[in-house]
Amino acid sequence: MTDYKIQMKGVCKSFGDKHILRGVDLNIEKGTSMVIIGGSGTGKSVTLKCVLGLLTPDSGSILIDGKETVGMGEQDRDTMMKKFGMLFQGGALFDSLPVWENVAFGLIHAENMSKDEARPIAIEKLQAVGLGSKVADLFPAELSGGMQKRVSLARAIATNPEIIFFDEPTTGLDPIMADVINDLIVQCVKDLGATALTITHDMASARKIADHVSMIYEGEMIWSDHIKKLDKSGNDYVDQFIHGRADGPISKHSALAD
Repeated sequence: MTDYKIQMKGVCKSFGDKHILRGVDLNIEKGTSMVIIGGSGTGKSVTLKCVLGLLTPDSGSILIDGKETVGMGEQDRDTMMKKFGMLFQGGALFDSLPVWENVAFGLIHAENMSKDEARPIAIEKLQAVGLGSKVADLFPAELSGGMQKRVSLARAIATNPEIIFFDEPTTGLDPIMADVINDLIVQCVKDLGATALTITHDMASARKIADHVSMIYEGEMIWSDHIKKLDKSGNDYVDQFIHGRADGPISKHSALAD
């Protein structure tokens, strides 16, 4: 029997008359890295927010460790959230806090750890992403974009989460720094034995960090399989997207919609 960490079944979400998710099905095995690919406006971010509990689906089921989370009570939700780590697209660091307090934010505010206890853990996590203790007392504005992304990754892993979410982790980075971040993500997830869910349109990132890939198109998962099968998916939509071709079914459908 497959041990699934996250299961989505028939998840639908609309905003007014705009249907974003149209019955999303997704299974993520424990300890694996799932990457959802797809163009802008296809439902990647809404899918992630539904799993996180930031949005409530209109219908469907989202199981985490076999436990239904849709409609979950506030206390149970708070307990569930402690399993999560999150790397936000823009980094989302607090400008007014030094780097180490950014990293330790979850330890201090969610786990009620004292600052004296949290600081050495924060520095340890900074070292895990290739940043020395010298940056601990700097402020985010004093760091480059790549260094800020590393700090965000250190914060995401600070509480040793069971599940880590990555929202477009390489956005705004040059190709070399993006590859550095991808390597760090792979290493950090492996070291923690965590389950990872990433959304991205960066195919280089997807190929580096994924065990499995799913493509979302018009609110449905149209293809899902092991990363090794991506180039031979047999799906014309997937083929057009991963190769960035102007011509194909996605373009034709968009033209018809206009």
